[in-house]
Amino acid sequence: AENLGEVLRGDRIENSPYMFKMREPQMCNVVCRLILNAKTAKEFKEKIEDEYRVNMILDNLPLVVPLRRPDQESSLVYLHGFLVGLKGQYAGNKDEKHFIHNHLTFVVKYHRDPVTEFSRIVGFEVKPFSVKHEYEGEWDENTTRLTTCDPHAKKIISGTEPPQEVEDKKEIIFTYDVEFQESDVKWASRWDSYLLMADDQIHWFSIINSLMIVLFLSGMVAMIMLRTLYRDISKYNQLETREEAQEETGWKLVHGDVFRPPSNSDLLCVYVGTGVQFFGMVLVTMMFAALGFLSPSNRGGLMTAMLLLWALMGLCGGYSSARLYKLFKGTEWKKITLKTAFMFPSIVFAIFFVLNALIWGQRSSGAVPFGTMFALVFLWFGISVPLVFLGGQIGFKKPEIEDPVKTSKIPRQIPEQAWYMNSVFAILIGGILPFGAVFIELFFILTSIWLHQFYYIFGFLFIVFLILLVTCAEITIVLCYFQLCSEDYMWWWRSYLTSGSSALYLFLYATFYFFTKLEITKPVSGVLYFGYMLLLSYGFFVVTGTIGFYACFWFTRLIYSSVKVD
Repeated sequence: AENLGEVLRGDRIENSPYMFKMREPQMCNVVCRLILNAKTAKEFKEKIEDEYRVNMILDNLPLVVPLRRPDQESSLVYLHGFLVGLKGQYAGNKDEKHFIHNHLTFVVKYHRDPVTEFSRIVGFEVKPFSVKHEYEGEWDENTTRLTTCDPHAKKIISGTEPPQEVEDKKEIIFTYDVEFQESDVKWASRWDSYLLMADDQIHWFSIINSLMIVLFLSGMVAMIMLRTLYRDISKYNQLETREEAQEETGWKLVHGDVFRPPSNSDLLCVYVGTGVQFFGMVLVTMMFAALGFLSPSNRGGLMTAMLLLWALMGLCGGYSSARLYKLFKGTEWKKITLKTAFMFPSIVFAIFFVLNALIWGQRSSGAVPFGTMFALVFLWFGISVPLVFLGGQIGFKKPEIEDPVKTSKIPRQIPEQAWYMNSVFAILIGGILPFGAVFIELFFILTSIWLHQFYYIFGFLFIVFLILLVTCAEITIVLCYFQLCSEDYMWWWRSYLTSGSSALYLFLYATFYFFTKLEITKPVSGVLYFGYMLLLSYGFFVVTGTIGFYACFWFTRLIYSSVKVD
């Protein structure tokens, strides 16, 4: 039975006609014989054109094709599954033909326990061949012996035989060999060879690169803190020139307006609550993954864990949106919790539903069945919504957060801003650094999602996530300080959007990746790619925006609480 994560990823598991017996090698077993007609030949050709792969599992190990890397003789790269076939030309002929892989040489590696003499499977590899099989006389299931590959005559497939073409009326005979090899790899560490990362240096490089950004920003934050909190607050021992005093007390002049609730404050509460819910999910998932609970041998485990955690984190989401709502002097907490429970999930669900309808229209097995859709809706309505409500109620019952300074009755006029303090410009600048901190790791994540490689370096990912957290917080604080200094007190939404705008760069990078790394030609596949990337960017937006918002919230409270207002 497939779990939720597997179904959502489009994995369906069936039994294959290949029969293995433990430690019994087999040669040239015939699976079946097939006469192509125009329709099947066309389908095979399409699959070969689109480079479809055949994936199999043996004892929970995925089938791999080992390839030597041309640049390094010693290291092997494992490709998941083997190609259905390949395109090529006969010597001296220009026409491109399609050839099908109809002979498979399986290599099953096993580890024998020296004490009990029992064996366990630790590796599953295949070498695919295309062979035009021949036999004498009429075809008969039971008696016919192949002349191209015969265990009695010790004739084995070596790859030099004429290949099997895919055309109408052609006959294809599918065969396989099974070879067993004893291996020193213990059963517990059988996944290690699958997960070998050939280039962990680049991860270290990316982390050091990101740490440089963090150090630079931390220096700026520290300078701001020292300047404002100590020099300002000790209220000049000696009076300096008028200009200096003016420049440094810019942020003090707006103390009567800085905690004035923003326009569309309800929406801000909803987005902050959603961000907290999402942030909690990502944080807990990463901690579990970094500790090794979600190894790739547990197929679909990561996805299942994330969905469940998202539903459970509704508690935190409802709580934080209700707390903020009460701060903005709101009274209808039920309305705000409803919005928090429904807004983000319904947008995601709508996009997911449209994408799924597209897959379904292509008659793909990757479409999510309605039963699973129902399970998702149950997770959302049955677990997430009640928890958001519970969190909202707890949050609203708590005493209101006190503002450090009183808000004046009449809003101040905001002076004319310099071009570089323009909100759109500042927001777009703010997104560059958080994106720069994660962008190398992002490349590996996209590769693992779209090019079917294992991603398991959650330790690195966790470090990068922490760096992202710090970068978002610091860049928002720095830009927020500059904004307050130029007497512009509209910081609520701007703090959210400043770090959240990194999601825009993430989407642009995904677009760049699409055109440079992937060879997707079919329109539906392209729509799917951009649909899923849009969802990813949307999630990234709420997480980074919320981090920036809370950092700014804490910062403004800190600096204004130490001001003595006449």
